[in-house]
Amino acid sequence: MATDLVVPALGESISEAVIGKWLKKVGEATKPDEPVVDLETDKISVQLPSPAAGVLLEQRYEEGATVRVGEVIGRIEEGAVKPVPVAAPAPVAAPAPPPPPVAASTATSPSTSTSTSTSTSTSTSTSIEPPPNILSPAQRKYVREHGELPAPTNGPSPAPVPSAPVPAAPRPAAAREDVVAMTPLRKRIAERLVQAQHTSASLTTFNEIDMSTVMATRARVQDAFVAKHGVKLGFMSFFVKAAVEALKDFPMVNAEIRDTDILYKKHYDIGIAVGSGRGLVVPVLRGADALGFAEIEKGIAALAQKVKDNKITLEDLQGGTFTITNGGIYGSMMSTPLLNFPQSGILGMHNIVKRAVVVDDQVTVRPMMYVALTYDHRLVDGREAVQFLVGIKERIESPEKLLFSI
Repeated sequence: MATDLVVPALGESISEAVIGKWLKKVGEATKPDEPVVDLETDKISVQLPSPAAGVLLEQRYEEGATVRVGEVIGRIEEGAVKPVPVAAPAPVAAPAPPPPPVAASTATSPSTSTSTSTSTSTSTSTSIEPPPNILSPAQRKYVREHGELPAPTNGPSPAPVPSAPVPAAPRPAAAREDVVAMTPLRKRIAERLVQAQHTSASLTTFNEIDMSTVMATRARVQDAFVAKHGVKLGFMSFFVKAAVEALKDFPMVNAEIRDTDILYKKHYDIGIAVGSGRGLVVPVLRGADALGFAEIEKGIAALAQKVKDNKITLEDLQGGTFTITNGGIYGSMMSTPLLNFPQSGILGMHNIVKRAVVVDDQVTVRPMMYVALTYDHRLVDGREAVQFLVGIKERIESPEKLLFSI
């Protein structure tokens, strides 16, 4: 029995998708819930699983084709996998018998040769050719130049004329450009970034954070933390906690402009930017204000794994109030992150570098991180933006404040 592969409902306002890649070939076995094809939309990429065990019977569309929600794009033949029949080899024809030997001419028989006159023998001896292993100087020269003997002729062979060397065929020029169509997800990312630039009045402020205390704290409790919670204590949980407390102090950074109104949000759903091969996505860690360090780390790890496995859903990407992006994992020293529209603020983390700084009037080496806050200047004034970033700096440099929500 054959079961249809149907494009599922992919979320509100999504009516079509593009077949990104067929993960199974026609005739290849499938298991229940095993991914068969990648579907890309303007918001997310999803994998369509096999509804049953069997083999992929049909692919109705090629990669790159646009299909609509509810459309049948293939079929699965349910049941045990049947071996593909192998065609029997064609019979090999028997070799043809060799032709019979040609009978010798009577003119060359021994009896005839003895009756031939002496004058005839003398006349034919003038056309005898040299043995095949003896070459004339001209022939040896021809062999050296051409690698073969000249074709035999009835008369005396003229001296071979060496031919001009044939120039080698020119190599095809290497392609200098590749034209690749943008995926729907990449198109949507581009549209949203341009929309953020054209709609908001974005501005960025910078600061630097001494990471000494946080790094020492992590090193001191890491083993016990992993043993109890089964996940490593990273830097992101410190920044999520610090951002939540700073958002409580400056609620306009957690708000958005909707038409002519300001929407102040009383929940703290923090978007965590995650890079993938298909583009940057921002899954949302919901209710971050009510989560502890271990819950934050587990939540971030689960979202990152869903992105890696291409199992992120539209619901995972919706409803964020503030975003954190960490370009430091790629080696970025400083950047100006773009707003995740319609949010009013995004925090950019960067790599940690040991630098000489002045502490208590003494020059010392500390692990330092540049941080950046991009904000919508229509809603957030410069004073509030700077104070918001300072609030994060103070909480990271004195992480005990995070334990007491101060």
